[in-house]
Amino acid sequence: MLKVWGRRNSYNVQKVMWLIGELDLPHEHIDAGGDFGGLDSPEFLAMNPYGRVPVIRDGALALWESQAILRYLAASYGRERFWPDDPRRGAPTDAWMDWSQTALQEDFLEGVFWGFYRTPPHRRDQAAVTGSIERCAGHMRLLDRLLADRDFIGGRDLGLADLCAGVALYRYFHLEIERPDVPHVTAWYDRLQARPAYRAHVMIPFDDLKGRLRN
Repeated sequence: MLKVWGRRNSYNVQKVMWLIGELDLPHEHIDAGGDFGGLDSPEFLAMNPYGRVPVIRDGALALWESQAILRYLAASYGRERFWPDDPRRGAPTDAWMDWSQTALQEDFLEGVFWGFYRTPPHRRDQAAVTGSIERCAGHMRLLDRLLADRDFIGGRDLGLADLCAGVALYRYFHLEIERPDVPHVTAWYDRLQARPAYRAHVMIPFDDLKGRLRN
């Protein structure tokens, strides 16, 4: 059976769990990281020498890095829905997946969620936080233009790019920050919230992380 290590309120773990939910894959979840610890054990480091979650084990394969895990699960178990045989069809999804990690995730997760929400007020670098919020607004406007004529990032159907970018929305729309008017992103978020796997694996309260600088 597929095994997944990670804490459920981890941003990157949520991407993986969301796809597992969409594919309805039998799995075992093992709490790890944060208050659960276990990332420095010899057994865990043998699976991921980097010592971070998520990690999956599927038979003899141990795999880490959330984007790599998504691609592996999609190619192994979701070819009809998430992994087209034609590389020309899959290439745009790959591009948006990488954009989500190198642009949106960096500015939102590191700059806003960590810099603002998880940092106590007296320790915040407000100028850096303001810059990250502004860059996130730009990312949301970009997505808003893209989503003006489609339901999901890749078109009509949910794809891996939606998982990589959409995982941010639950936190983004619940933080007390200034946000732009992005009606198409809001409609996309509504469509994601209608999905049972999104509600189960992404819409997880994160109040316990407020002001906590450690995992």
